[in-house]
Amino acid sequence: MGMCLALATVRDENISRMLADPPLVWRVIAPDDPEMYEEARKSDSAEPSLLGRLFGAKARAASPTTDLVLADGEVVATDLDKAWHGIHYLLTGVDGDGAPPLNLLVAGGQYVGTVDVGYGPARVLRPREVQEAHRALELLSDEELRRRFLPADMMKKGIYPEIWDRDPEQDDTLGYLMEYVGTLRSFLAQASRDGRGIVVYLS
Repeated sequence: MGMCLALATVRDENISRMLADPPLVWRVIAPDDPEMYEEARKSDSAEPSLLGRLFGAKARAASPTTDLVLADGEVVATDLDKAWHGIHYLLTGVDGDGAPPLNLLVAGGQYVGTVDVGYGPARVLRPREVQEAHRALELLSDEELRRRFLPADMMKKGIYPEIWDRDPEQDDTLGYLMEYVGTLRSFLAQASRDGRGIVVYLS
């Protein structure tokens, strides 16, 4: 299976709600699977440990204080399959955090609490951050991104899923990356036009 990265659009108001009440992130990530939300809600409201109780921690309420109100056209989702880390490398030149706003796939935005949605917590980027990332990506041509494809360096840096030095006659890994760069371009353009923020998560 491996690690795939997905993105979904969300209004700024709902970003604030998720940051205040992290289990709500499942309303965006799995809107048709209420069990994921209910499980996260139970975990979030579990009794604190003995040590936590000694220091005054209390269990949080099992019932949510708020819910997401999803507007028409909200939660437009896409995924970048396993190309996300390679795209991050093309955008930033590094394997880790990188400089904003082009580090959005790996490090941008804020974590939505500690709710594990597959491979750690989701992150959210506000509409302003999405617009900044869109504008920055628009300044990078596909030709420039292709020039940044350096298989030996990508393998040395451990860029997931470490397939970049394959024979292009057998496996066009650069073509694979560029296909998903196109997906990312379209997604950010639409989110930016709609004034949406985004949720980013690995599953």
